[in-house]
Amino acid sequence: MLEHISLSGTIAEHSTGHRLDQALSDLFPEYSRSRIKEWLLAGHIKINGEVATKPREKVYGGEQVEIEAEITVEVEAQAQNIALDIVYEDDDIIVINKPMDLVVHPGAGNKDGTILNALLHHYPEIEQVPRAGIVHRLDKDTTGLMVVAKNLIAQTSLVSQLQDKTVTREYEAIVLGNLTAGGLIDEPIGRHPTKRILQAVVADGKPAVTHYRVAEKYRAHTRIRLRLETGRTHQIRVHMSNMKHPLVGDLIYGGKARPPKGASEELREALRQFRRQALHAVILELEHPATGEWMQFEAPVPEDMVKIAEILRQDTREHGLNEL
Repeated sequence: MLEHISLSGTIAEHSTGHRLDQALSDLFPEYSRSRIKEWLLAGHIKINGEVATKPREKVYGGEQVEIEAEITVEVEAQAQNIALDIVYEDDDIIVINKPMDLVVHPGAGNKDGTILNALLHHYPEIEQVPRAGIVHRLDKDTTGLMVVAKNLIAQTSLVSQLQDKTVTREYEAIVLGNLTAGGLIDEPIGRHPTKRILQAVVADGKPAVTHYRVAEKYRAHTRIRLRLETGRTHQIRVHMSNMKHPLVGDLIYGGKARPPKGASEELREALRQFRRQALHAVILELEHPATGEWMQFEAPVPEDMVKIAEILRQDTREHGLNEL
């Protein structure tokens, strides 16, 4: 199966004087130096907007890098009869409301039982589309809307829309602490410097922009709406954690249960038992790849988030405060 690769970044200042292929390998450690060299020789890499083809060329640091390439991926995934919650479907796209505990794509620790396995079962012809039509992902325990392409034309269009930041992806989340107003987070995200399986805000990371607004205030928590401009791995989780307002239930990025003083046993238990990040992709807007029609989809907030919001709301009222 062909997988489309779209990468961007900035060569680190400490790479000054290094060979281009070496600097790029450092910038994108998930790809081998030989793979980087192949892409250079094939003209798939631009440096400061110009195609670069010389692996031995020296870098100065600070160069802007863009990579557009395709690689052949050995697909061991088998078709599996896994139910999908289809919000919309036609000849070109499928819009899915993803539940929690469902991984999007096979990987380490999740060899099967994924959305990709389900797509191969329900739509056998989708095997001919890169990544079985998957153009963006949601984390395992994030719920909500995602779009899948059923053919190459639709896949190309959706990838282009995502790159051009014209797809609207709005999320609902519940975070720890009190946010008084909305704002914009413009902080680069890359691999965590010491915990390599995690992401973090790092100076030489990839650009990442998240907009957020306050939807409802509680005593010690806030319900917010977020809109992504970019789609970095764990972007919302990392950005909110970096602001010291991690998502409720996100144990990886600091969202361990913190009941407010005087909290009822019901609230304490609800926070203890909420074992996923409180994050739901609620709205998806895009241009239809074939017709050009602007389309909007909405997925109701799942019951677990509705329930904990109601408990937080009740706690706020009981302590003589008014939620937003």
